[in-house]
Amino acid sequence: MERTQQQEVAMDSAPPENRRFLDRFFKLHEHKTDVRTEVIAGLTTFITMSYIMFLNPIIMSKTGMPFDGLFLATCIGAAIATIFMGVYANWPIGLAPGMGLNAFFTFTVVMEMDYSWQIALGAVFLSGVLFVLMSVTRLREWMLNSIPLSLRLAMTAGVGLFLGFIGLRFTGIVVPNPDNVVALADLTHFGFGEFGPEAPALGLLSFLLICILSYRGVFGSVILGIGITTAIAFLMAAVLPYEFFSVSVDWAPASGFVSWPDGGLVAMPNFADLAPVFMQLDIAGAFEVALIPVIITFLFVNIFDTAGTLMGVAQRAGLQDENGKIEGLDKSLKADSISSVIGTAFGCPPVTSYVESAAGVSAGGRTGLTAVVIGVLFLFGLFLLPLAQMLPAFAVDGALIYVAMLMMGSLAKIDWDDMTEFTPAILTTIMMPLTFSIANGIAIGFVSYTALKLCTGKAASISTGVWALTAIFIAKFIFLP
Repeated sequence: MERTQQQEVAMDSAPPENRRFLDRFFKLHEHKTDVRTEVIAGLTTFITMSYIMFLNPIIMSKTGMPFDGLFLATCIGAAIATIFMGVYANWPIGLAPGMGLNAFFTFTVVMEMDYSWQIALGAVFLSGVLFVLMSVTRLREWMLNSIPLSLRLAMTAGVGLFLGFIGLRFTGIVVPNPDNVVALADLTHFGFGEFGPEAPALGLLSFLLICILSYRGVFGSVILGIGITTAIAFLMAAVLPYEFFSVSVDWAPASGFVSWPDGGLVAMPNFADLAPVFMQLDIAGAFEVALIPVIITFLFVNIFDTAGTLMGVAQRAGLQDENGKIEGLDKSLKADSISSVIGTAFGCPPVTSYVESAAGVSAGGRTGLTAVVIGVLFLFGLFLLPLAQMLPAFAVDGALIYVAMLMMGSLAKIDWDDMTEFTPAILTTIMMPLTFSIANGIAIGFVSYTALKLCTGKAASISTGVWALTAIFIAKFIFLP
């Protein structure tokens, strides 16, 4: 129900000391909002980004880290970071382990480069410390201004394409092929294998459902798409004979496909599960020359993703003054960078601001109270571990492909009339999945950008930062192939 004119006048005339604590602390009156609106906005953002609770443990457990501990770490890391953002910066932003960075952590640093996940966490910690230092100095502004827009946009798109390829592999839609590297899977395959339930057709269905529901503006489209696909999988397990499913391991569920948790979908969290990942980062092991490109990659992707998200949400939330200055941007960047450092203690990849926060802003969220609500809801998520264990990976991975498609939308903003801009951007984007490394994609993008500008008479447009990073990446290719 909308306020009456008399209520508005009374609220406007009430002295600050007479307002409630939440109103005064979060400046609700100044932002023309109230507690009810902020709570609804927080719930909206949480539902929109809650898929990360289920998706992050699935991705990072490939490193050998325990799924249960990762689920608790994801919820706790997101809760602490988001509440800190709300209390310190008073911004309506939700934070959680970053999509793309968790995949880079898992598949490139640990599985391809063969570092332990403890050392990988140490690299995340060092990149977080650098982010904090940049956030409290003018280095951040210099970095954001010195990196070309085309490369910044390409980084986001490339991470999206990288995620999309991983999602297609996880769902089983594409499979390895000795002749063509990859090929389309048998979409009629349903079963249970080394990595759990396998159903490429249902993975594709999950992705399409999320896209359709999102396009139609259905609230909670990602969670609904995952839920509907999961329900179909359970229905198949109930009505089809065991022989229908291809089972290649002896520890498959009795249904041959999926199974309901014994104790129900909700349970008290067992914080002992957190012990194997809590404070296990190896900082000393991360001081290695070969990890410099990895640390730079974590830093760059985190900075540009965070800055883009925060500025986009700020514009939508009306946090800009008449001169275009964004109120509280410095504090929000500091909160984000500090959260990345804190997250490593719990076993999280870089914790970053989520663009899904725009959903809460659209619902009326304007202050940090929205963020506090999101953080509290993540704490309630700790009770959903049995649900996370039950959800089939192919259903959740449909959300991974969906997020990838959204990230690739940044390519639309590239200057397609200038070959010296769009060529390095394309190389950055496609080389990330083709080399299965975000770091390699960024490196090739910078080297090609510098070469094209230098050889086409546009050397003056190459910033000092780009020159320096190009030199670092060339040295990486020569001495650390």
